[in-house]
Amino acid sequence: MNNINLADVTFHVDENLDAESRAKLEDDLRAQEGVVSIHSSEKTPHLIVVTYDPGHAKSKELLQVVLGENLHAEMIGL
Repeated sequence: MNNINLADVTFHVDENLDAESRAKLEDDLRAQEGVVSIHSSEKTPHLIVVTYDPGHAKSKELLQVVLGENLHAEMIGL
C-alpha cells in the first residue's frame, strides 16, 4: 500500500485579485509537480490554500510561483 502524505499552506496575497488574475495564479500553482488542489474564494480572494505532496513540492517553491506573478505575498500557514 502506498503512503500518501499531504500538507496545506495558505498564502496571503497583498494585492486585490480579480477573477482572471486569481484563475491564472491557480493554473500556475496547479502546474507544479506535487500540487493536489487549490482553494480560494470570491469572499476572500487574497487567501489561497494549496494542498500538496511535500515529497514532490516545497511550500517555499510554491511561494516563488506566487511571487513570480509580480504579487506580494507571504505564507501564513504551514
